[in-house]
Amino acid sequence: MKNNEKKTLKIGLLGYGKMGKEIEQIALDEGHQIVFIIDNESDWSLYKKELAKADIAIDFSTPQTAISNIEKCFDANLPIVVGTTGWYADFEQIKNDCIQKNQSLFYASNFSLGVNIFSAINTKLAEIMNRFPEYDLKLSETHHTQKLDAPSGTAISLAEGILQKLERKTKWELTAHQQELADKIIPIQAFRIEQVPGTHEITYYSSVDEIEIRHTAKSRKGFAKGAVLAAEWLYSKKGIYTMQDLLAL
Repeated sequence: MKNNEKKTLKIGLLGYGKMGKEIEQIALDEGHQIVFIIDNESDWSLYKKELAKADIAIDFSTPQTAISNIEKCFDANLPIVVGTTGWYADFEQIKNDCIQKNQSLFYASNFSLGVNIFSAINTKLAEIMNRFPEYDLKLSETHHTQKLDAPSGTAISLAEGILQKLERKTKWELTAHQQELADKIIPIQAFRIEQVPGTHEITYYSSVDEIEIRHTAKSRKGFAKGAVLAAEWLYSKKGIYTMQDLLAL
């Protein structure tokens, strides 16, 4: 294979909801092959041979099945890209297993190129606003009604990015509309509306003005493209990676 040629990957899909189907189409359009699709626990026993033939797996399943899926891929020596969120409480366990077993994990709360640029802007803005204590802030996210976790993994990542730079805030908290929180807490509101791929807003406000940054996804295609790109990038690598590694942000 020439250096400028892209390897055709044999991909296993873990989760076959709307995102799984979108990833399937993008992968096929890019010339890759889908060698197995697992949408429930019983499917694993049906694809033992295909599992050994696959180059990489992409997981957009559920928070309840992601850990098991990751561990099964580690045991099969299969690199895995994980777009499922809601499992990060077990991240240290997965991180240790990945290192000890010399496996490959790429995880992200959001695979959209635009969201990751937005995240970099968010962190820089928080660094600037650290000098201006007269501004408070709030964060909101809106997704489709099928999204199971709240707040979104992206919203959590954005809040964590702010906490790294904004010294007057110490934690984030999911909050109801108009709920009053302590001054040191970043409030996150989560809304679920039909047919909304994903919107994230961060607002800094004072008595005289507001500064708002927002990212609005138009479709799931951007997330799917990013997941396939991550799979292409992760192939042949060992270790744990995120979109910051891929995009060098």
